[in-house]
Formats: sequence, C-alpha cells, structure tokens
Amino acid sequence: MSNCRLATNIAGIALKNPVMAASGTFGFGKEYASLIDLNRLGAIVTKGTSLEPWKGNPPDRVAETPAGMLNAIGLQNDGVRDLISEKLPWLRQFDVAVIVNVVGHTVEEYVEVARALDGVEGVAALEINISCPNVKQGCIAFGVDPDMTAQVVSSVKNVTRLPVIAKLSPNVTDIVAIAQAAEHGGADAISLINTLLGTSIDVTTRKFRLANITGGLSGPAIKPVALRMVWQVAQTVRIPVIGIGGIMTADDALEFILAGASAVQVGTANFVNPYAMIEIIDGLESYLERHGFAHISDLVGAVQMP
Repeated sequence: MSNCRLATNIAGIALKNPVMAASGTFGFGKEYASLIDLNRLGAIVTKGTSLEPWKGNPPDRVAETPAGMLNAIGLQNDGVRDLISEKLPWLRQFDVAVIVNVVGHTVEEYVEVARALDGVEGVAALEINISCPNVKQGCIAFGVDPDMTAQVVSSVKNVTRLPVIAKLSPNVTDIVAIAQAAEHGGADAISLINTLLGTSIDVTTRKFRLANITGGLSGPAIKPVALRMVWQVAQTVRIPVIGIGGIMTADDALEFILAGASAVQVGTANFVNPYAMIEIIDGLESYLERHGFAHISDLVGAVQMP
C-alpha cells in the first residue's frame, strides 16, 4: 500500500493523510512524541492560543460521562508570544503540518494573534475557534450569529496570508447558516463540530462535577450529531469540510469522509488510546486496499442516498 493514496490537500495545505490531532486534546505534541511518530500524522492542530496568557477555569475541569467526557478547561494557554518562541521551534523538527488554533474575546484579539503568526516559520494555517464569548457583545459566542461569524473570519483574513479554517460550534439553531457566513467571510475551510454544551451532577455530594457548572461534551456520544452537521454543511458550501466529533476508529473516520469531510480531526480518542490516530491512518489505508479505491478523495461525499 502506498501512502500517496491518503495524500490530502485542504485549502492549499498539503497533508500526508487526512487525519489531524484536534485542538486541546494533543497539547503541542510533546506529551505524545514518546508514544507515536508525529511525522505520520496529517496535521497537528495546536491548543487554542490567545493574544495574552489565559489562566482558564478553576478545578474541577473534567468529568467523565457515558460514551464521552465534559471539559471546562477555559482555554488555558501561555499566549501567542510563548507559542512563537517556545512551542513552534520544537514542532519544527517534525515533518507534519502545524495548524494554530486561535482564540479571542474580541475581534481585535483574533486579529492580533493572526497578525503575529503571519509569516512565522512552520505555521501551515490558522483555525479560528469562534465558540469563544465576544465580550463586547455580552459574551455571546461569535459562532452563534452569522454576522459575527463573518466579521471575525473576514477580519482575520485581512491580516494574514495563511489559510483560515473556521471551527464551528454545534450550539446553534442552524449550522448551515453559520457555515455559509464563514464561507462568505472568506474562510478557506470549515472544521466542525466543536463540543456540545452539557453538565453533570454527582448525586452523592449533590454538587456539579465541574466548577464551571457547564462544559463541552465530546467523545463517541456526540458523533451522530457531528456527522449530521458535517453532511448538512458539506452539501451547502464550496470550501473543504473537516469533520470532528467522536472519531475513535477508522470506520468512524470513514463515515465522516463519506458524509463529505475531506479530512478529520481526532480528539477525545487520544485520551483513551494515544495510538488512535496511527490506527486510523492504517485502517484507512487498509480500507482503500480492500475495496479497490485508488485514492481517499474517491470516498469524499460518496455516501449513497436511500
């Protein structure tokens, strides 16, 4: 089997394969480098990076749920200057595309992070996390309003030459309208979905399990919702779609690809099985071989209607 069967291009970003590490579940790769060969991955999407360091939420921050987990980390990170001086230089030793996930509380913060990263060696693209609360609009998430979505995407596009990927929140009434707004704003690709909002209560202590009360639900429990949204969006935009949500195995990844995703991101699975992405890459290769497909792109959107 030849790896070239899996070679993928997302908005001009050449990837060895369509399997990416999802933001916030892989750190900056260091924790996994002793376990897996990072060079085999399609891409690493970094932990969310803001203009200035963010402290994040108080503990407890994580709670296990049936078929998934809740997290309320609060996007803790050391800021873009630390990313440029400390983390990106370490990542450059690997032959893997690095996509920086960008977070902010105002349009100006997103813009300044994008501006700081423009032209930095080793950055292949920016993934804009529009699930962040816009503090100038009453802390309403950018990604729940089409106008705000288009505004933050277009503002970032205006200051960078890098491809811009809009990461969409599922906590909306109409995901298609948000996706179309991101495309209208100039997004080069769309990744979806981010986590679903949820909570959990310990009946013994009668307290919420998360100090923040609510958190983001991820893992296999959200896969059917994510798959539905990927399929809906892939039908209505012309830019590539990256599928995220409960992908644990090669078969899971194939479902998203058949639904229209050109690539996938693996998140919660990394906590359960640090070898998950390598197993998924191998599984995709095996599938193409078994079923006689020349290239992974032959499967994108190839689901058969009833």
